[in-house]
Amino acid sequence: MSRIAATFAALKQNNRKALIPFITAGDPDPALAVPLMHALAKAGADVIELGVPFSDPMADGPTIQRANERALKHGVSLKTVLGFVTEFRATNGSTPVVLMGYANPIEAMGYEAFANAALAAGVDGVLVVDYPPQEAARFAELLEQRKIDAIFLLSPTSTELRIKEVARYARGYIYYVSLRGVTGAANLDVADVAKKLPNIRAHIKLPIGVGFGIRDAQTARAVGQIADAVVIGSRLVQEIESSSREDVLDNISTLVNDIRSALDR
Repeated sequence: MSRIAATFAALKQNNRKALIPFITAGDPDPALAVPLMHALAKAGADVIELGVPFSDPMADGPTIQRANERALKHGVSLKTVLGFVTEFRATNGSTPVVLMGYANPIEAMGYEAFANAALAAGVDGVLVVDYPPQEAARFAELLEQRKIDAIFLLSPTSTELRIKEVARYARGYIYYVSLRGVTGAANLDVADVAKKLPNIRAHIKLPIGVGFGIRDAQTARAVGQIADAVVIGSRLVQEIESSSREDVLDNISTLVNDIRSALDR
């Protein structure tokens, strides 16, 4: 059983929902990447999504775009991010880490070379935003051979055919994009999300995490009542952007702890 599957199984047994925070690796400073990962885990993260910086993050709004730019200015690459995971794993062998990003850096490295490097670093899952399932069969197979979960996106506009295609290759959990737009675009409609999830569950038995538009503990709690996991990204990245270097770890810890507490109430 993968670390991700084991985490969701333990949460289900204890009637708890997963908290999945996202940060862009290397933002605001590469020296803070691993300390931020540890702060997230200590504050209650069940899975950490680590964004791989990319110059054209098409699914992301201005907040995460700026985070990508800051990380890239520091020279953070896919290899750098894998190094962060390796360092994190030296003292944390239990919290699953999912790399989230775009196809170009992976294709530049090569599928097999990336899959081997991800395995060696201790990566548990990979979500490539611009890999539709019908184009990801070989990539998903290479990951599965190494017991790394291929994670896919579904959205309010996903057809039944797309859901069935995702069901063939998805492992770990499904990331349901709650909004028609980019990250951080608007506040989500929880009632609308609640209408969509049963159709996904009819075809896919994996846990479903909902992200995009979750900006506070109250919304996270509402989403936690209908989904298996809450994914929060832009709000955390915004906190990183507005915090001083001295305060950023404490501020992120407080924010994640507040959301964790709301989910557990």
